[in-house]
Amino acid sequence: MINSTLCYILRGNDVLMLHRVKKKNDINKDKWIGIGGKFEDEESPDACLLREAMEETGLTLTSWCCRGIVTFLNDCCEGEYMYLFTADGFEGDLKECDEGDLQWVSREFLNDLPKWEGDQIFLDLLWQEEPFFLLTLRYSGDTLTEAILNGKKVR
Repeated sequence: MINSTLCYILRGNDVLMLHRVKKKNDINKDKWIGIGGKFEDEESPDACLLREAMEETGLTLTSWCCRGIVTFLNDCCEGEYMYLFTADGFEGDLKECDEGDLQWVSREFLNDLPKWEGDQIFLDLLWQEEPFFLLTLRYSGDTLTEAILNGKKVR
């Protein structure tokens, strides 16, 4: 299992999203996701978060919170433990990202963008200020086949 971070940077009612259109052989191709990435050797979740935020956006996060852990399972790739964060404080200017196009998107518009089906589950939890949660999302290719939230099947 891979360890990674996924972060939604907030600015008022807007969320910084990454439209994954630049990487080759990308399981996230054409989807809109938060920013983040894989841990480096012996890296902690928050160190990974801060490094990935700087690398992908050029922003230095000044206020963030770990909101949950998402176990992502897919029969097409290696499994992943994603430490899910939100950030509401940052400094710096956005830079171009080599993985896709960064764009501030309103929460309402975000619902209509192409993304992993299970992302809507944890985005709803984030917007509802749900306390720390554990979510398992099982996919077959692009199809969500099972979702388990805090030990209870929700799909």
